[in-house]
Amino acid sequence: MPGIRGPSEYSQEPPRHPALRINAKEPFNAEPPRSALVSSYVTPVDFFYKRNHGPIPIVDDIERYCVSITGLIDHPKQLFMKDVWNLPKYTVTATLQCAGNRRTAMSKTKTVKGVGWDVAALGNAVWGGAKLADVLELVGIPKLTSATPSGGKHVEFVSIDKCKEENGGPYKASIPLSQATNPLADVLLAYEMNGETLNRDHGYPLRVVVPGIIGARSVKWLDSINIIAEECQGFFMQKDYKMFPPSVNWENINWSTRKPQMDFPVQCAICSLEDSNIVKPGKITIKGYAVSGGGRGIERVDVSIDGGKTWLEASRFQKAGIPYDADDDSSSDKWAWVFFEVITEVPQNAEIVAKAVDIAANVQPENVENIWNLRGILNTSWHRVHVRVGHSNM
Repeated sequence: MPGIRGPSEYSQEPPRHPALRINAKEPFNAEPPRSALVSSYVTPVDFFYKRNHGPIPIVDDIERYCVSITGLIDHPKQLFMKDVWNLPKYTVTATLQCAGNRRTAMSKTKTVKGVGWDVAALGNAVWGGAKLADVLELVGIPKLTSATPSGGKHVEFVSIDKCKEENGGPYKASIPLSQATNPLADVLLAYEMNGETLNRDHGYPLRVVVPGIIGARSVKWLDSINIIAEECQGFFMQKDYKMFPPSVNWENINWSTRKPQMDFPVQCAICSLEDSNIVKPGKITIKGYAVSGGGRGIERVDVSIDGGKTWLEASRFQKAGIPYDADDDSSSDKWAWVFFEVITEVPQNAEIVAKAVDIAANVQPENVENIWNLRGILNTSWHRVHVRVGHSNM
């Protein structure tokens, strides 16, 4: 592609915040301290989790950079940044979550394969860019289209970055055309994050943001868009990020028996406390995030200080001073997480538990054992931390 200096190497990686917990160096994968997540409704760019499958590409000629739009369409196009900038700009507040968030806890039940994420492989940002529905109109695909006359039913996003899982080829993923052409789905070709130009870690100069589904489909460093008849056949659509039952292992797995994971289930985690804590006598603050896929609001978050025997209903909020309405489908924050908080005294030794319920009455499962899967994705079991009241030696 014009404007790309490559191939990029790991030695050319950008600088990162020193507080990040590095889960893998090559490719670079890192998450912030969990406490940083609940310090701001909009996650600062430095503390937004970093998920990569190869060296980060370098695009150094923005005027020559372009995205090819091809496939089962009548009017293929080379999309330059000026074309994107000339389209109406939208901002969408959306939480992106890695499908492997909380994988480390699942691995304690039985070893799984994948990056060892704690509870912070997600973040909430204000994304700015053009709606994909508007972009596709430039190549003759009207809004609310489920199939092109030539039989295109899926939109494939191909990245600049190369990864070993694709035998040195590009990372890629797809979504249904019906979703891509629906303006209410808020799928963006984003060039801004939190009001600033995307940085290299997060997809400069152009990335896809698909709200409400796992982050693996929000392809960074966009190279091309292909209108195809079937879903993407790339590795990360066909041989990864699929949900299998606990009975499936690496000896009997058949990838073709499951569809690619798209939506993510209701999830919450406590961020004001670590897995094990010593706290002073008196009331403590239990605070965290809750989020559900598909733009479903959070109906409630239940918190227990006795391991799940009794429950307290937490307060819920997004922006300070603005009441949260879980059923407001028109809200500009419908794709974003919700913070919850309980202030209470705890017993001398306490197991604190949190679970969320979304507006469709989906609730987090109690035990991780029941949802264990060999790739360690979608650990949405009750989140548990332990607290002892006493005095630290520190």
